[in-house]
Amino acid sequence: MHEQLVASARKSPVSNSFGSCHKQVLAVLVSVSLGTGLSGCQRQHGPDVVAMVNGKPIMRADVETVYRSNLGDSKQEPPKDQADNVRLNIVREQIDEEIVDQRAAKLNLTASDDEVETKLAEFKAPYTQEEFDQKLKSQHLTLDELKKEIRKNRTQEKLFNKEINSKINITDANITNYYNAHKADFNLVEPRYHLAQIVVTPQPAQQGQQQPINMQNSKAGSDADAKKKIDVLHGRLESGEDFSTLAANFSEDPNTSTNGGDMGGIQESVLRRQPEVFQVIDKLKAGQMTPVMTIPDAPGSKRAAYYVIFKLIDREAAGQRELNDPRVQQTIRAELRQERSQLLKNAYIEMLRDQAHVENYFAEEIFKNGAQ
Repeated sequence: MHEQLVASARKSPVSNSFGSCHKQVLAVLVSVSLGTGLSGCQRQHGPDVVAMVNGKPIMRADVETVYRSNLGDSKQEPPKDQADNVRLNIVREQIDEEIVDQRAAKLNLTASDDEVETKLAEFKAPYTQEEFDQKLKSQHLTLDELKKEIRKNRTQEKLFNKEINSKINITDANITNYYNAHKADFNLVEPRYHLAQIVVTPQPAQQGQQQPINMQNSKAGSDADAKKKIDVLHGRLESGEDFSTLAANFSEDPNTSTNGGDMGGIQESVLRRQPEVFQVIDKLKAGQMTPVMTIPDAPGSKRAAYYVIFKLIDREAAGQRELNDPRVQQTIRAELRQERSQLLKNAYIEMLRDQAHVENYFAEEIFKNGAQ
């Protein structure tokens, strides 16, 4: 998210009768004003504060916590310019998060302690206490910092549901218009499998990764850790827990975890490229899931690229899907809702940003040092 600094200037008409003397005075005033404006970046604030949002400080230590967490187990520090660019992006994100948090507080939507503890329990479930403590340590997080992150995510979820998602109305006309414009997309030339997945990888988090991989930012750091995690998740699924909820919280594929693990429809020919996967999935009935599957990092290799559990949501035969097919309407409605939700969310944050008073001291610091 990018912070925009908007400045406005109003010109006052100056009568010519003041003469050249007044012009000289104006020139001096303009010169002083410009000099003051540039030096005005040196506002009085402590070195521990990197930005202010409506008078609320964003602390350098919080930025460093996120930065170190993004580095993960990497021992190599990036070049200074690259590191500062990552930190600048983190500051931008934290500014927007603070703006959103302040709006949520104004509407009494801040996540409660009980909500935080419930989410924390979900996060801890796959691990022993020792494993959980080690995971916090590997991510350079304290328990209080993790709770703060959980509270932030839950608060944003509540705010967006109230201010955005609850106001989205997809009409029958919207669905019809979409279908008519994309009718060919609903003509299946071959059978299609609608799948969801939960993925766990043994590789550590990538250095400098900004996007959370799932709602809990849960990441296995080794092969043993990955096996343990996927087996625990499979056990929870067999005990009746919701697949999409576990995928959203723990799956390590960020492209599908945000959708509860939903992969959408996959053509049979694509699945057949991995015969061992297709053979298992093809035997499933809608609603059933596979056992834990190990996907090797290369054909014939015994080393795992990742571990995965698939769920078959639906299987569709080849042919044209008509508008009155409930699956077609459900697909279109979900697509339109997702598109509109993202658009409104972006617009909503822009409006909140325009209404906020933001001072980004870290950006000023970088610019000053780089301009010397």
